[in-house]
Amino acid sequence: MSMLALGLLFGAVTLVVMFSGMPIAFALGTVAVGFMYFFMPASSLDTITQNVYEEMASITLLSIPLFILKGSAIGRSPAGKDLYAAMHVWMGRIPGGLGIANVFACGLFAAMAGSSPATCSAIGSAGIPEMRKRGYSPGFAAGIIAAGGTLGILLPPSITMILYAVAAEQSLGRLFLAGIMPGVLLVVLFAGYASLRYRSEHRRALAAYKDHGAASALLDVDRFTLRQKMEMLPRVLPFVILLIGVMVALYGGFATPSETAGLGALLALVLIALIYRVWKPRDVAPILAATLKESTMLMMIVGMSLLFSYVMSYLHVSQSTAEWIVGLQLSRWVLLAAILVMVIVLGFFLPPVSIILMTAPIILPPLKAAGFDLVWFGILMTIVMETGLIHPPVGLNIFVIKNIAPDIALGEIIRGVLPFVVLMLLAVALICFFPGIATALPDYVMARTGQA
Repeated sequence: MSMLALGLLFGAVTLVVMFSGMPIAFALGTVAVGFMYFFMPASSLDTITQNVYEEMASITLLSIPLFILKGSAIGRSPAGKDLYAAMHVWMGRIPGGLGIANVFACGLFAAMAGSSPATCSAIGSAGIPEMRKRGYSPGFAAGIIAAGGTLGILLPPSITMILYAVAAEQSLGRLFLAGIMPGVLLVVLFAGYASLRYRSEHRRALAAYKDHGAASALLDVDRFTLRQKMEMLPRVLPFVILLIGVMVALYGGFATPSETAGLGALLALVLIALIYRVWKPRDVAPILAATLKESTMLMMIVGMSLLFSYVMSYLHVSQSTAEWIVGLQLSRWVLLAAILVMVIVLGFFLPPVSIILMTAPIILPPLKAAGFDLVWFGILMTIVMETGLIHPPVGLNIFVIKNIAPDIALGEIIRGVLPFVVLMLLAVALICFFPGIATALPDYVMARTGQA
């Protein structure tokens, strides 16, 4: 069979199995084993376990369950509600302060928990009812939480970036650092839109009040005393200190990513025990069960994806495809645009983990040959994949929000998130024009610490 025919067959079978409804891990494993049976030596079947083990025997991957434990501990405590309440109190006087508070709370919680669904659930369960009570439109309230939750895969510790570091063979420390400024950029863009949207809704509410006497909670202004503001800090500051401590340990060269993940998980468990009295076995058991479930699911996807990539490489499908892309002699920016569009389309159907591990062997060699920095591209790819979390048909964050606020129509939630999709694509354009947004911080820190 020719290489072209083999490649087309491999792609077609993968699509058929993926769309059959089979779980992603088993779908990828089935395709990999099937092609090993028909197109590889019979002895290769005896090495499946060994191949999966060797691919997963990475000290970097060890940090995944530890970061998941840290996120689960924080996510299943009232820390998210306390963080949101503190942001609300401190930003109450700013026009659109409630919406901005949601954005900042999502950003901080995402940096602590490293999970998009956990961020949506923890902040949204408090933020959405509060915004609606204050007169904000349901679609805007849902959209800002769904979009803010996407920061969980961009801001460190990000499971998505850990897997990209493994797939692209890049420094995890550089990737984590490279995600900070783009994350701040998205927070600023989201907060700016929240302020503008508030002003628009406030003008409409004021006009309705003047014309028809229709009162709106949006016209009320919250006023908090300094004492009330200070009372909110004791429960929030320990988690912010934890976030800062983990970053200092990682980037100061005091600990490896895996050691930092273990330290963060342990400290998170200690904090929820001290602050929220979550220490009894019946309280801790759901945290450990959720960690075990999510870690097992994710590691199964990782293992089967890496086996899938190994089979593609053995059969020269990935190399031939990469050579074909290079042979098209596209300009470097057309190549980048085509690959990002492909990632967007894949995001209609697949989660970020699968997209990274399935496409990395194909898209990274042409990008490297075109002279692109793979750490910089990892940030672009992550932001593009973030849009997949808030647009249908997968849109994981959309369905998390729907579960939190079932009375908000799905169409209204989708309309609420579309402006944030546009803002994410704007961020991608800005990082393309000004790559220093992603690369300046890691270059500076690594130069100061003497790391590669």
